[in-house]
Amino acid sequence: MDRVIDIHTHYVPRGWPDLRGDGGPDAPWLRLETESDAVIMMGTKEFRRIRSDCWDAEVRLRDMDTDGVRTQVVSPTPAFFNYGRSGREAARIARIFNDLALEIVEPAPDRLIPFCQVPLQDPDAACRELERCVAAGHRGVEIGNHVGDLDLDSEGVVTFLQHCAALDVPVFVHPWDMASSPRLDRWMAQWLTAMPAETHLSILALILGGVFDRVDDRLKICFAHGGGSFAFWLGRMENAWHGRNDVIGTSRFPPSHYLGRFYVDSVVFDERALRLLVDTVGAERVMVGSDYPYPLGERPVGQVVRKSQFLDDAGRRLIGHENAERFLGLSSS
Repeated sequence: MDRVIDIHTHYVPRGWPDLRGDGGPDAPWLRLETESDAVIMMGTKEFRRIRSDCWDAEVRLRDMDTDGVRTQVVSPTPAFFNYGRSGREAARIARIFNDLALEIVEPAPDRLIPFCQVPLQDPDAACRELERCVAAGHRGVEIGNHVGDLDLDSEGVVTFLQHCAALDVPVFVHPWDMASSPRLDRWMAQWLTAMPAETHLSILALILGGVFDRVDDRLKICFAHGGGSFAFWLGRMENAWHGRNDVIGTSRFPPSHYLGRFYVDSVVFDERALRLLVDTVGAERVMVGSDYPYPLGERPVGQVVRKSQFLDDAGRRLIGHENAERFLGLSSS
């Protein structure tokens, strides 16, 4: 499997302007500890320790060459979405991070593809920032899977998705801001159970919320982490749509009808899970993703796709790069 395109990676700039004026006392900042080590801070609280692979293109390219990756999509780290702030504050923060992202990918524009972030809580501002970023060189947009209590079927988000479809801008959906409780705060349970559930709920919202019935089928949208738990529970959704249509018959067709409307990445870490994913959504709707450079990501990138015995060479080419070329609007040459 050659020419791999990794659809799911993240960046963090090596510092940014003081955001306390817009972001308040818990605004994010970066505490540099060495040339290659830093800590993302949220006010006075440590959020995550990171290394220079978050911002250094040379380190990224070296890791890509080691793993046989031709191209990376470089997306924001969801902690910086700032959907809980005012639209004005989030718009300013988005502009700062989006411009810094372009600096990070500048050394290798043929291999590093930037995706922007937008102030999704303000649909008009989000559409304006999307247009500005696309004109500046961003190839797509990463959004969170919800805005407060509003899911992806809320009117404002649907307006934004329609704008993405009209502009032919691909959308990558990443879970964020999971609920916290004593039961979820053990063992990284927010990441191990809540993240997959959040992504499943987002796909459910696009289906049962009627979004796929209303938004142009030109919309190219991909969900992180293999679409969460969606593939395993599609049968339960299908059964409920038929058995309790009085409650959830809110989409024009049953859930399985919409399988061709979205993509998922491959970062499920297990051949059995990947096989279920491919059997459910189709090999033409799965793309390699790694979650690079974070510790819960897959290294070497794409190893489960490479080693899976059920895939033939054509399937590996689809998942390895052909689907991503279609999603990103890249030439296959």
